[in-house]
Amino acid sequence: MKGNFVDITRREIYPAEIIVEGGKIVSIIKQPLSPSPTLPGGKSHQPHSISLKQDANNNTDTPKSGSAQPREAPPPEGYGEASFILPGFIDAHVHIESSMLIPSEFARLAVVHGTVATVSDPHEIANVCGIAGVEFMIKNGSTVPFKFYFGAPSCVPATTFETAGATLNSKDVEALLQRDEIKYLTEMMNFPGVLNGDEEVLKKIAAAQKVHKPVDGHAPGLRGDAAKKYIDAGISTDHECFTKEEAIDKLQNGMKIIIREGSAAKNFNALIDLLHDYPEQIMFCSDDKHPDSLVEGHINQLCARAVAKGIDVFSVLRAACINPVLHYKLDVGLLKKGDAADFIVVKDLENFEVLQTYINGELVADGRKSKISLPSTVHSSEPPINNFHCTKKKVEDFVVPFTTPHLPFIVIEALDGQLITNKLIAEPKVMGGKIVSDVEHDILKIVVVNRYNDAPIAKAFIKNFGVTHGAIASSVAHESHNIVAVGVDDESICRAVNLIIEHQGGISLTPGPSHQSGEGGSLAHLPPKGEMAETQPLPNQDSSIKKDTDLSEGRAVDNFRGAILALPVAGLMSNEDGYKIAEELLQLMG
Repeated sequence: MKGNFVDITRREIYPAEIIVEGGKIVSIIKQPLSPSPTLPGGKSHQPHSISLKQDANNNTDTPKSGSAQPREAPPPEGYGEASFILPGFIDAHVHIESSMLIPSEFARLAVVHGTVATVSDPHEIANVCGIAGVEFMIKNGSTVPFKFYFGAPSCVPATTFETAGATLNSKDVEALLQRDEIKYLTEMMNFPGVLNGDEEVLKKIAAAQKVHKPVDGHAPGLRGDAAKKYIDAGISTDHECFTKEEAIDKLQNGMKIIIREGSAAKNFNALIDLLHDYPEQIMFCSDDKHPDSLVEGHINQLCARAVAKGIDVFSVLRAACINPVLHYKLDVGLLKKGDAADFIVVKDLENFEVLQTYINGELVADGRKSKISLPSTVHSSEPPINNFHCTKKKVEDFVVPFTTPHLPFIVIEALDGQLITNKLIAEPKVMGGKIVSDVEHDILKIVVVNRYNDAPIAKAFIKNFGVTHGAIASSVAHESHNIVAVGVDDESICRAVNLIIEHQGGISLTPGPSHQSGEGGSLAHLPPKGEMAETQPLPNQDSSIKKDTDLSEGRAVDNFRGAILALPVAGLMSNEDGYKIAEELLQLMG
Protein backbone atom coordinates (compact mmCIF):
# COMPACT_ATOMS: atom_id res chain seq x y z
CA MET A 1 0.00 0.00 0.00
CA LYS A 2 1.44 3.36 -1.06
CA GLY A 3 0.28 6.86 -0.27
CA ASN A 4 0.89 9.95 1.80
CA PHE A 5 1.69 8.55 5.25
CA VAL A 6 0.17 10.59 8.10
CA ASP A 7 2.36 10.32 11.20
CA ILE A 8 0.09 11.91 13.79
CA THR A 9 2.38 11.80 16.82
CA ARG A 10 5.37 13.23 14.92
CA ARG A 11 3.10 15.66 13.04
CA GLU A 12 4.55 14.64 9.67
CA ILE A 13 3.19 13.62 6.30
CA TYR A 14 5.42 11.96 3.70
CA PRO A 15 5.18 9.46 0.82
CA ALA A 16 5.55 5.90 2.06
CA GLU A 17 4.83 2.28 1.32
CA ILE A 18 3.37 0.01 4.00
CA ILE A 19 4.24 -3.68 3.90
CA VAL A 20 1.77 -5.97 5.68
CA GLU A 21 2.29 -9.64 6.47
CA GLY A 22 0.15 -11.83 8.70
CA GLY A 23 -2.10 -8.92 9.66
CA LYS A 24 0.84 -6.89 11.01
CA ILE A 25 2.78 -3.95 9.65
CA VAL A 26 6.25 -5.34 9.02
CA SER A 27 7.74 -2.31 7.32
CA ILE A 28 7.06 1.33 6.55
CA ILE A 29 9.27 2.43 3.67
CA LYS A 30 9.72 6.11 2.98
CA GLN A 31 9.49 7.00 -0.69
CA PRO A 32 11.39 9.74 -2.52
CA LEU A 33 9.91 13.11 -1.72
CA SER A 34 7.35 14.40 -4.19
CA PRO A 35 5.53 17.74 -4.20
CA SER A 36 4.28 18.33 -0.67
CA PRO A 37 0.71 17.15 0.02
CA THR A 38 -1.89 19.82 0.52
CA LEU A 39 -3.31 20.29 4.01
CA PRO A 40 -6.65 21.87 4.94
CA GLY A 41 -6.67 25.56 4.13
CA GLY A 42 -4.65 25.06 0.96
CA LYS A 43 -1.30 24.95 2.74
CA SER A 44 1.34 22.41 1.76
CA HIS A 45 2.98 20.29 4.44
CA GLN A 46 6.76 20.28 4.49
CA PRO A 47 8.05 17.26 6.44
CA HIS A 48 11.05 17.70 8.71
CA SER A 49 14.38 17.13 6.96
CA ILE A 50 15.32 13.67 8.25
CA SER A 51 17.20 10.80 6.70
CA LEU A 52 15.38 7.97 4.98
CA LYS A 53 16.92 5.40 7.29
CA GLN A 54 15.10 5.80 10.61
CA ASP A 55 15.93 4.20 13.90
CA ALA A 56 13.73 1.56 15.51
CA ASN A 57 11.64 4.10 17.38
CA ASN A 58 10.61 5.81 14.17
CA ASN A 59 9.54 2.49 12.66
CA THR A 60 10.50 3.23 9.07
CA ASP A 61 12.93 1.53 6.74
CA THR A 62 14.62 2.10 3.43
CA PRO A 63 13.95 -0.36 0.60
CA LYS A 64 16.31 -3.33 0.68
CA SER A 65 18.05 -3.96 -2.62
CA GLY A 66 16.98 -7.21 -4.20
CA SER A 67 14.62 -8.17 -1.40
CA ALA A 68 11.35 -9.88 -2.26
CA GLN A 69 8.35 -7.63 -1.76
CA PRO A 70 4.88 -8.89 -0.72
CA ARG A 71 2.05 -8.50 -3.22
CA GLU A 72 0.69 -4.97 -3.17
CA ALA A 73 -2.88 -4.33 -2.05
CA PRO A 74 -5.27 -3.30 -4.82
CA PRO A 75 -5.46 0.49 -5.20
CA PRO A 76 -8.72 1.98 -3.91
CA GLU A 77 -11.20 3.66 -6.19
CA GLY A 78 -9.90 7.20 -6.73
CA TYR A 79 -6.46 6.27 -5.36
CA GLY A 80 -3.63 8.50 -6.43
CA GLU A 81 -0.96 10.84 -5.21
CA ALA A 82 -3.53 12.76 -3.15
CA SER A 83 -4.54 9.73 -1.03
CA PHE A 84 -3.59 9.69 2.64
CA ILE A 85 -2.95 6.69 4.87
CA LEU A 86 -3.80 7.12 8.54
CA PRO A 87 -4.88 5.05 11.57
CA GLY A 88 -8.53 4.01 11.65
CA PHE A 89 -11.18 6.00 13.48
CA ILE A 90 -12.48 4.92 16.89
CA ASP A 91 -15.83 5.75 18.49
CA ALA A 92 -14.76 6.23 22.11
CA HIS A 93 -18.20 5.68 23.63
CA VAL A 94 -21.18 4.10 21.93
CA HIS A 95 -24.17 1.95 22.80
CA ILE A 96 -24.34 -0.36 19.79
CA GLU A 97 -27.93 -1.18 20.73
CA SER A 98 -28.99 2.40 19.98
CA SER A 99 -28.19 1.82 16.31
CA MET A 100 -30.97 -0.77 16.44
CA LEU A 101 -28.52 -3.18 14.80
CA ILE A 102 -26.71 -6.17 16.22
CA PRO A 103 -22.92 -5.64 16.46
CA SER A 104 -22.07 -7.53 13.26
CA GLU A 105 -24.45 -5.30 11.29
CA PHE A 106 -23.18 -2.14 12.97
CA ALA A 107 -19.69 -3.12 11.84
CA ARG A 108 -20.79 -3.55 8.22
CA LEU A 109 -21.95 0.05 8.11
CA ALA A 110 -19.22 1.61 10.27
CA VAL A 111 -16.20 0.35 8.30
CA VAL A 112 -17.36 2.21 5.21
CA HIS A 113 -16.66 5.43 7.12
CA GLY A 114 -13.21 4.33 8.30
CA THR A 115 -14.22 3.18 11.78
CA VAL A 116 -12.11 0.21 12.85
CA ALA A 117 -13.06 -0.05 16.53
CA THR A 118 -15.57 1.04 19.14
CA VAL A 119 -15.45 1.40 22.91
CA SER A 120 -18.88 -0.13 23.44
CA ASP A 121 -21.06 0.09 26.52
CA PRO A 122 -23.53 -2.86 26.57
CA HIS A 123 -25.48 -1.12 29.30
CA GLU A 124 -28.74 -1.14 27.32
CA ILE A 125 -28.94 -4.86 26.67
CA ALA A 126 -27.70 -5.59 30.20
CA ASN A 127 -30.64 -3.65 31.62
CA VAL A 128 -32.95 -5.97 29.72
CA CYS A 129 -31.19 -9.35 29.74
CA GLY A 130 -28.40 -9.05 32.31
CA ILE A 131 -25.07 -10.82 31.78
CA ALA A 132 -26.65 -12.96 29.05
CA GLY A 133 -27.10 -9.75 27.06
CA VAL A 134 -23.44 -8.81 27.46
CA GLU A 135 -22.47 -12.32 26.33
CA PHE A 136 -24.67 -11.93 23.26
CA MET A 137 -22.93 -8.70 22.25
CA ILE A 138 -19.44 -10.14 22.69
CA LYS A 139 -20.31 -13.32 20.80
CA ASN A 140 -22.00 -11.59 17.90
CA GLY A 141 -19.29 -8.95 17.63
CA SER A 142 -16.65 -11.64 17.35
CA THR A 143 -18.21 -13.01 14.15
CA VAL A 144 -16.92 -10.15 12.00
CA PRO A 145 -13.51 -8.53 11.35
CA PHE A 146 -14.12 -5.47 13.50
CA LYS A 147 -12.71 -4.47 16.88
CA PHE A 148 -15.49 -4.20 19.46
CA TYR A 149 -14.24 -3.44 22.97
CA PHE A 150 -16.97 -3.91 25.53
CA GLY A 151 -17.12 -2.74 29.14
CA ALA A 152 -18.71 -4.06 32.33
CA PRO A 153 -21.99 -2.16 32.87
CA SER A 154 -21.78 -0.18 36.11
CA CYS A 155 -25.42 0.79 36.62
CA VAL A 156 -27.89 -2.05 36.08
CA PRO A 157 -30.51 -0.95 36.85
CA ALA A 158 -29.70 2.68 36.09
CA THR A 159 -31.92 3.99 38.89
CA THR A 160 -34.48 2.76 41.39
CA PHE A 161 -37.14 4.95 39.76
CA GLU A 162 -38.14 2.43 37.08
CA THR A 163 -38.34 -1.31 36.46
CA ALA A 164 -35.47 -2.96 34.61
CA GLY A 165 -35.11 -6.54 33.43
CA ALA A 166 -31.95 -7.38 35.39
CA THR A 167 -29.59 -6.41 38.17
CA LEU A 168 -25.78 -6.56 38.14
CA ASN A 169 -24.25 -6.26 41.59
CA SER A 170 -20.61 -5.60 42.43
CA LYS A 171 -19.77 -9.31 42.33
CA ASP A 172 -21.25 -9.62 38.83
CA VAL A 173 -19.29 -6.57 37.70
CA GLU A 174 -16.08 -7.87 39.25
CA ALA A 175 -16.50 -11.19 37.41
CA LEU A 176 -16.97 -9.40 34.10
CA LEU A 177 -13.92 -7.21 34.67
CA GLN A 178 -11.76 -10.30 35.10
CA ARG A 179 -12.39 -11.19 31.46
CA ASP A 180 -9.95 -10.13 28.74
CA GLU A 181 -12.83 -9.08 26.46
CA ILE A 182 -13.98 -6.51 29.01
CA LYS A 183 -11.77 -3.41 28.80
CA TYR A 184 -13.27 -0.98 31.30
CA LEU A 185 -16.06 -0.16 33.76
CA THR A 186 -18.76 1.65 31.81
CA GLU A 187 -20.19 5.07 32.58
CA MET A 188 -20.78 5.53 36.30
CA MET A 189 -24.10 7.36 36.10
CA ASN A 190 -24.67 7.15 39.83
CA PHE A 191 -22.49 10.13 40.61
CA PRO A 192 -24.44 10.84 43.84
CA GLY A 193 -23.48 7.32 44.93
CA VAL A 194 -19.81 8.07 44.22
CA LEU A 195 -19.88 11.33 46.13
CA ASN A 196 -21.77 9.91 49.09
CA GLY A 197 -19.64 6.78 49.38
CA ASP A 198 -22.26 4.21 48.39
CA GLU A 199 -20.66 0.88 49.28
CA GLU A 200 -21.86 -1.02 46.22
CA VAL A 201 -20.79 1.76 43.85
CA LEU A 202 -17.32 2.00 45.38
CA LYS A 203 -16.89 -1.78 45.17
CA LYS A 204 -17.49 -1.64 41.43
CA ILE A 205 -14.92 1.12 40.98
CA ALA A 206 -12.43 -0.76 43.15
CA ALA A 207 -12.94 -3.90 41.06
CA ALA A 208 -11.90 -1.99 37.93
CA GLN A 209 -8.91 -0.42 39.63
CA LYS A 210 -7.80 -3.82 40.90
CA VAL A 211 -7.35 -5.05 37.33
CA HIS A 212 -6.02 -1.70 36.08
CA LYS A 213 -8.97 -0.93 33.84
CA PRO A 214 -10.34 2.62 33.42
CA VAL A 215 -13.69 3.81 34.74
CA ASP A 216 -15.94 5.90 32.48
CA GLY A 217 -17.96 8.76 33.89
CA HIS A 218 -21.38 10.30 33.42
CA ALA A 219 -21.97 13.48 35.39
CA PRO A 220 -23.81 16.19 33.43
CA GLY A 221 -23.63 19.56 35.15
CA LEU A 222 -21.25 18.46 37.90
CA ARG A 223 -18.63 21.14 38.65
CA GLY A 224 -16.32 22.51 41.30
CA ASP A 225 -15.48 20.51 44.41
CA ALA A 226 -18.12 17.89 43.60
CA ALA A 227 -16.59 17.24 40.17
CA LYS A 228 -13.10 17.00 41.69
CA LYS A 229 -14.32 14.49 44.27
CA TYR A 230 -15.97 12.44 41.54
CA ILE A 231 -12.76 12.43 39.47
CA ASP A 232 -10.56 11.69 42.50
CA ALA A 233 -12.67 8.58 43.14
CA GLY A 234 -11.17 7.13 39.95
CA ILE A 235 -13.52 8.34 37.21
CA SER A 236 -11.44 9.03 34.12
CA THR A 237 -13.78 10.34 31.39
CA ASP A 238 -17.04 12.16 30.79
CA HIS A 239 -19.06 12.38 27.58
CA GLU A 240 -21.97 14.31 29.14
CA CYS A 241 -20.57 17.87 29.23
CA PHE A 242 -22.85 20.33 27.49
CA THR A 243 -20.95 23.56 28.11
CA LYS A 244 -17.32 24.47 27.51
CA GLU A 245 -16.98 25.82 31.05
CA GLU A 246 -18.08 22.53 32.59
CA ALA A 247 -15.67 20.57 30.38
CA ILE A 248 -12.72 22.83 31.24
CA ASP A 249 -13.49 22.43 34.94
CA LYS A 250 -13.19 18.66 34.55
CA LEU A 251 -10.20 18.78 32.20
CA GLN A 252 -8.25 20.86 34.70
CA ASN A 253 -8.86 18.16 37.30
CA GLY A 254 -7.29 15.53 35.04
CA MET A 255 -10.39 14.06 33.41
CA LYS A 256 -10.56 13.24 29.70
CA ILE A 257 -13.52 14.68 27.81
CA ILE A 258 -15.24 12.73 25.05
CA ILE A 259 -16.97 15.12 22.66
CA ARG A 260 -20.32 13.60 21.79
CA GLU A 261 -22.20 14.11 18.55
CA GLY A 262 -24.88 11.49 18.21
CA SER A 263 -28.32 11.20 16.71
CA ALA A 264 -29.98 12.60 19.84
CA ALA A 265 -27.41 14.50 21.92
CA LYS A 266 -25.17 16.93 20.06
CA ASN A 267 -22.38 18.72 21.94
CA PHE A 268 -19.80 19.12 19.17
CA ASN A 269 -20.30 22.83 18.54
CA ALA A 270 -20.17 23.69 22.24
CA LEU A 271 -16.96 21.73 22.93
CA ILE A 272 -14.83 21.38 19.80
CA ASP A 273 -12.66 24.43 20.54
CA LEU A 274 -11.26 22.49 23.51
CA LEU A 275 -9.05 20.64 21.03
CA HIS A 276 -6.91 23.76 20.61
CA ASP A 277 -5.64 23.53 24.19
CA TYR A 278 -6.26 19.92 25.25
CA PRO A 279 -5.40 17.68 22.26
CA GLU A 280 -4.20 14.80 24.45
CA GLN A 281 -7.33 14.77 26.65
CA ILE A 282 -10.07 14.81 24.00
CA MET A 283 -11.80 11.95 22.19
CA PHE A 284 -14.84 11.71 19.88
CA CYS A 285 -17.96 9.59 20.35
CA SER A 286 -21.50 9.19 19.10
CA ASP A 287 -22.99 7.64 22.27
CA ASP A 288 -26.24 6.83 20.45
CA LYS A 289 -26.16 6.48 16.67
CA HIS A 290 -29.38 5.75 14.78
CA PRO A 291 -29.16 3.52 11.70
CA ASP A 292 -29.93 6.09 9.01
CA SER A 293 -27.39 8.44 10.58
CA LEU A 294 -24.77 5.66 10.58
CA VAL A 295 -25.37 5.12 6.88
CA GLU A 296 -24.44 8.76 6.26
CA GLY A 297 -21.26 8.88 8.33
CA HIS A 298 -19.54 8.35 11.66
CA ILE A 299 -16.38 9.73 13.32
CA ASN A 300 -15.13 10.80 9.87
CA GLN A 301 -17.83 13.47 9.82
CA LEU A 302 -16.60 14.94 13.10
CA CYS A 303 -13.06 15.12 11.73
CA ALA A 304 -14.27 17.03 8.68
CA ARG A 305 -16.31 19.44 10.79
CA ALA A 306 -13.42 20.03 13.20
CA VAL A 307 -10.97 20.80 10.40
CA ALA A 308 -13.54 23.12 8.79
CA LYS A 309 -13.61 25.06 12.06
CA GLY A 310 -9.86 25.62 11.87
CA ILE A 311 -8.76 22.95 14.35
CA ASP A 312 -5.26 21.62 13.66
CA VAL A 313 -5.60 18.43 11.62
CA PHE A 314 -3.05 16.52 13.73
CA SER A 315 -4.96 17.39 16.92
CA VAL A 316 -8.20 16.26 15.29
CA LEU A 317 -6.70 12.92 14.25
CA ARG A 318 -5.14 12.43 17.69
CA ALA A 319 -8.64 12.67 19.20
CA ALA A 320 -10.20 10.43 16.55
CA CYS A 321 -7.52 7.75 16.20
CA ILE A 322 -4.92 7.72 18.98
CA ASN A 323 -6.28 8.90 22.33
CA PRO A 324 -8.90 6.11 22.68
CA VAL A 325 -6.25 3.44 22.01
CA LEU A 326 -3.94 4.83 24.66
CA HIS A 327 -6.61 5.49 27.28
CA TYR A 328 -8.41 2.13 27.04
CA LYS A 329 -5.31 0.11 26.10
CA LEU A 330 -6.92 -1.20 22.95
CA ASP A 331 -5.30 -3.70 20.63
CA VAL A 332 -5.69 -1.35 17.67
CA GLY A 333 -2.78 -0.50 15.39
CA LEU A 334 -1.46 3.06 15.22
CA LEU A 335 0.48 2.73 11.97
CA LYS A 336 3.76 1.71 13.56
CA LYS A 337 6.07 -1.15 12.68
CA GLY A 338 4.86 -4.28 14.48
CA ASP A 339 1.33 -2.92 15.00
CA ALA A 340 -1.83 -4.60 13.81
CA ALA A 341 -2.52 -3.42 10.27
CA ASP A 342 -5.54 -1.27 11.18
CA PHE A 343 -5.58 1.74 8.89
CA ILE A 344 -7.61 3.67 6.37
CA VAL A 345 -7.01 5.44 3.08
CA VAL A 346 -8.75 8.80 2.66
CA LYS A 347 -8.98 11.05 -0.37
CA ASP A 348 -7.95 14.19 1.52
CA LEU A 349 -7.61 15.66 5.00
CA GLU A 350 -10.54 18.04 4.67
CA ASN A 351 -13.60 15.93 3.87
CA PHE A 352 -12.09 12.61 5.02
CA GLU A 353 -13.79 10.66 2.27
CA VAL A 354 -12.78 7.08 3.06
CA LEU A 355 -11.53 5.06 0.09
CA GLN A 356 -10.46 1.89 1.90
CA THR A 357 -10.53 0.46 5.41
CA TYR A 358 -8.20 -2.31 6.65
CA ILE A 359 -8.50 -4.25 9.92
CA ASN A 360 -5.71 -6.69 10.77
CA GLY A 361 -4.57 -6.32 7.18
CA GLU A 362 -7.94 -7.39 5.78
CA LEU A 363 -9.71 -5.08 3.36
CA VAL A 364 -13.13 -4.57 5.01
CA ALA A 365 -14.40 -1.60 3.00
CA ASP A 366 -13.55 -0.46 -0.51
CA GLY A 367 -15.04 2.49 -2.40
CA ARG A 368 -17.95 3.03 0.04
CA LYS A 369 -18.83 -0.66 -0.12
CA SER A 370 -18.57 -2.90 2.91
CA LYS A 371 -16.77 -6.18 2.34
CA ILE A 372 -17.89 -7.68 5.65
CA SER A 373 -20.19 -10.58 4.87
CA LEU A 374 -23.28 -11.45 6.88
CA PRO A 375 -22.35 -13.98 9.59
CA SER A 376 -24.14 -17.33 9.43
CA THR A 377 -25.22 -16.93 13.05
CA VAL A 378 -27.87 -14.42 11.92
CA HIS A 379 -29.77 -17.26 10.28
CA SER A 380 -29.50 -19.52 13.31
CA SER A 381 -32.65 -21.30 14.47
CA GLU A 382 -31.81 -20.22 18.01
CA PRO A 383 -34.49 -17.74 19.24
CA PRO A 384 -33.32 -14.14 19.64
CA ILE A 385 -32.42 -13.03 23.15
CA ASN A 386 -35.27 -11.07 24.75
CA ASN A 387 -37.17 -10.33 27.97
CA PHE A 388 -40.80 -9.43 27.34
CA HIS A 389 -43.65 -10.49 29.62
CA CYS A 390 -46.51 -7.98 29.52
CA THR A 391 -49.93 -8.43 27.93
CA LYS A 392 -51.87 -6.19 25.55
CA LYS A 393 -53.49 -3.06 26.93
CA LYS A 394 -56.95 -1.47 26.67
CA VAL A 395 -57.74 2.11 25.67
CA GLU A 396 -59.07 2.94 29.15
CA ASP A 397 -55.66 2.02 30.60
CA PHE A 398 -54.28 5.26 29.13
CA VAL A 399 -56.90 7.67 30.48
CA VAL A 400 -55.73 10.52 32.76
CA PRO A 401 -58.66 11.68 34.93
CA PHE A 402 -58.75 15.35 35.94
CA THR A 403 -58.90 15.00 39.73
CA THR A 404 -56.39 17.57 40.99
CA PRO A 405 -57.42 21.05 39.74
CA HIS A 406 -55.66 22.60 42.75
CA LEU A 407 -52.23 21.27 41.69
CA PRO A 408 -49.98 22.70 38.94
CA PHE A 409 -50.08 20.89 35.60
CA ILE A 410 -46.46 19.87 34.95
CA VAL A 411 -45.26 19.37 31.37
CA ILE A 412 -41.92 18.00 30.15
CA GLU A 413 -40.30 20.19 27.50
CA ALA A 414 -38.13 18.29 25.01
CA LEU A 415 -35.08 20.17 23.74
CA ASP A 416 -33.66 19.67 20.26
CA GLY A 417 -30.24 18.01 20.26
CA GLN A 418 -30.14 17.55 24.03
CA LEU A 419 -30.70 14.71 26.49
CA ILE A 420 -31.76 17.15 29.19
CA THR A 421 -35.35 18.43 29.39
CA ASN A 422 -37.13 21.39 30.93
CA LYS A 423 -40.01 21.47 33.41
CA LEU A 424 -42.96 23.68 32.42
CA ILE A 425 -46.20 24.66 34.14
CA ALA A 426 -49.15 24.85 31.75
CA GLU A 427 -52.94 24.84 31.61
CA PRO A 428 -54.34 21.33 31.08
CA LYS A 429 -56.81 20.65 28.30
CA VAL A 430 -59.79 18.89 29.92
CA MET A 431 -62.55 17.06 28.02
CA GLY A 432 -65.20 14.90 29.71
CA GLY A 433 -63.36 14.98 33.02
CA LYS A 434 -60.12 13.76 31.43
CA ILE A 435 -56.82 15.52 30.68
CA VAL A 436 -56.10 15.07 26.97
CA SER A 437 -53.41 16.06 24.50
CA ASP A 438 -53.47 19.72 23.47
CA VAL A 439 -52.38 19.65 19.83
CA GLU A 440 -52.89 23.38 19.39
CA HIS A 441 -50.16 24.07 21.99
CA ASP A 442 -48.09 20.99 21.05
CA ILE A 443 -48.62 19.30 24.42
CA LEU A 444 -49.07 15.55 23.98
CA LYS A 445 -49.59 12.57 26.24
CA ILE A 446 -46.52 10.42 26.96
CA VAL A 447 -46.75 7.01 28.66
CA VAL A 448 -44.39 4.31 29.90
CA VAL A 449 -45.62 0.70 29.85
CA ASN A 450 -43.76 -1.93 31.86
CA ARG A 451 -42.53 -4.64 29.46
CA TYR A 452 -41.38 -7.04 32.19
CA ASN A 453 -44.74 -7.55 33.90
CA ASP A 454 -48.27 -6.14 33.94
CA ALA A 455 -48.20 -3.00 36.07
CA PRO A 456 -49.98 0.38 36.20
CA ILE A 457 -49.05 2.61 33.25
CA ALA A 458 -47.09 5.79 34.00
CA LYS A 459 -48.60 8.84 32.25
CA ALA A 460 -47.45 12.43 31.72
CA PHE A 461 -47.47 15.21 29.12
CA ILE A 462 -44.70 16.51 26.87
CA LYS A 463 -44.14 19.55 24.64
CA ASN A 464 -42.21 20.04 21.37
CA PHE A 465 -43.05 16.89 19.42
CA GLY A 466 -44.91 18.46 16.53
CA VAL A 467 -47.31 15.51 16.09
CA THR A 468 -50.82 16.46 14.95
CA HIS A 469 -52.48 13.03 14.92
CA GLY A 470 -51.81 9.37 15.77
CA ALA A 471 -49.06 8.01 18.00
CA ILE A 472 -45.52 6.65 18.05
CA ALA A 473 -44.16 4.01 20.44
CA SER A 474 -40.83 2.27 21.05
CA SER A 475 -39.30 -0.47 23.16
CA VAL A 476 -35.94 1.23 22.59
CA ALA A 477 -36.19 3.42 25.67
CA HIS A 478 -33.18 4.26 27.82
CA GLU A 479 -32.31 2.95 30.28
CA SER A 480 -34.64 0.07 31.12
CA HIS A 481 -36.26 -0.21 27.70
CA ASN A 482 -39.85 -0.36 28.74
CA ILE A 483 -42.37 0.75 26.13
CA VAL A 484 -42.59 4.53 25.70
CA ALA A 485 -45.34 6.11 23.60
CA VAL A 486 -46.36 9.64 22.66
CA GLY A 487 -49.62 10.43 20.92
CA VAL A 488 -52.59 12.66 20.27
CA ASP A 489 -55.34 10.30 21.43
CA ASP A 490 -55.64 7.25 23.66
CA GLU A 491 -56.87 4.96 20.86
CA SER A 492 -53.77 5.61 18.75
CA ILE A 493 -51.45 5.27 21.74
CA CYS A 494 -53.04 1.96 22.70
CA ARG A 495 -52.67 0.53 19.19
CA ALA A 496 -49.04 1.68 18.95
CA VAL A 497 -48.22 0.04 22.28
CA ASN A 498 -50.05 -3.20 21.42
CA LEU A 499 -48.19 -3.50 18.11
CA ILE A 500 -44.95 -3.61 20.07
CA ILE A 501 -46.32 -6.04 22.67
CA GLU A 502 -47.59 -8.34 19.90
CA HIS A 503 -44.15 -8.50 18.27
CA GLN A 504 -42.21 -8.30 21.54
CA GLY A 505 -40.25 -5.23 20.56
CA GLY A 506 -39.82 -2.57 17.93
CA ILE A 507 -40.85 0.95 16.93
CA SER A 508 -44.42 1.58 15.85
CA LEU A 509 -46.43 4.39 14.28
CA THR A 510 -50.21 4.49 14.19
CA PRO A 511 -52.46 6.94 12.35
CA GLY A 512 -55.28 8.71 14.19
CA PRO A 513 -58.84 7.35 14.57
CA SER A 514 -59.90 9.08 11.35
CA HIS A 515 -57.42 6.95 9.36
CA GLN A 516 -58.58 3.53 8.15
CA SER A 517 -61.43 3.45 10.69
CA GLY A 518 -58.98 3.50 13.55
CA GLU A 519 -57.03 0.49 12.31
CA GLY A 520 -53.55 0.04 10.90
CA GLY A 521 -50.08 1.09 11.85
CA SER A 522 -46.44 0.42 10.95
CA LEU A 523 -43.79 -1.49 12.87
CA ALA A 524 -40.03 -1.79 12.60
CA HIS A 525 -39.44 -5.20 14.19
CA LEU A 526 -36.35 -5.49 16.43
CA PRO A 527 -36.07 -9.09 17.71
CA PRO A 528 -32.96 -9.15 19.95
CA LYS A 529 -34.25 -7.74 23.25
CA GLY A 530 -36.77 -5.61 21.34
CA GLU A 531 -34.01 -3.19 20.33
CA MET A 532 -31.93 -4.50 17.42
CA ALA A 533 -32.51 -5.76 13.89
CA GLU A 534 -30.57 -8.83 12.78
CA THR A 535 -30.19 -7.83 9.15
CA GLN A 536 -28.88 -4.73 7.44
CA PRO A 537 -32.12 -3.46 5.85
CA LEU A 538 -33.06 -1.84 9.19
CA PRO A 539 -31.96 1.64 7.96
CA ASN A 540 -34.33 1.21 5.02
CA GLN A 541 -37.01 -0.13 7.34
CA ASP A 542 -36.48 2.93 9.53
CA SER A 543 -36.87 5.27 6.55
CA SER A 544 -39.97 3.50 5.26
CA ILE A 545 -41.75 3.74 8.58
CA LYS A 546 -41.21 7.51 8.50
CA LYS A 547 -42.69 7.70 5.01
CA ASP A 548 -45.61 5.41 5.84
CA THR A 549 -47.35 8.13 7.80
CA ASP A 550 -47.11 11.89 8.06
CA LEU A 551 -46.56 11.48 11.80
CA SER A 552 -43.01 12.42 10.91
CA GLU A 553 -44.13 16.03 10.56
CA GLY A 554 -42.07 18.34 12.74
CA ARG A 555 -39.48 16.56 14.86
CA ALA A 556 -41.52 13.59 16.08
CA VAL A 557 -39.66 10.59 14.68
CA ASP A 558 -36.17 12.08 14.91
CA ASN A 559 -36.75 13.14 18.52
CA PHE A 560 -38.25 9.83 19.49
CA ARG A 561 -36.07 7.08 18.04
CA GLY A 562 -34.00 5.66 20.85
CA ALA A 563 -36.58 7.10 23.25
CA ILE A 564 -33.97 9.29 24.88
CA LEU A 565 -36.83 11.04 26.66
CA ALA A 566 -37.16 8.03 28.93
CA LEU A 567 -33.61 8.54 30.18
CA PRO A 568 -34.02 8.79 33.96
CA VAL A 569 -30.49 10.07 34.59
CA ALA A 570 -31.15 13.12 32.40
CA GLY A 571 -33.95 14.29 34.68
CA LEU A 572 -35.74 17.61 34.29
CA MET A 573 -32.55 19.61 33.89
CA SER A 574 -32.11 22.75 31.81
CA ASN A 575 -28.88 24.35 30.68
CA GLU A 576 -29.50 27.22 33.09
CA ASP A 577 -30.34 25.32 36.24
CA GLY A 578 -28.56 22.02 35.60
CA TYR A 579 -25.79 22.65 38.11
CA LYS A 580 -28.27 23.75 40.79
CA ILE A 581 -30.41 20.64 40.35
CA ALA A 582 -27.33 18.42 40.47
CA GLU A 583 -26.37 20.00 43.79
CA GLU A 584 -29.91 19.63 45.15
CA LEU A 585 -29.91 15.97 44.12
CA LEU A 586 -26.69 15.41 46.02
CA GLN A 587 -28.19 17.01 49.12
CA LEU A 588 -31.30 14.83 48.87
CA MET A 589 -29.23 11.68 48.39
CA GLY A 590 -27.10 12.67 51.39
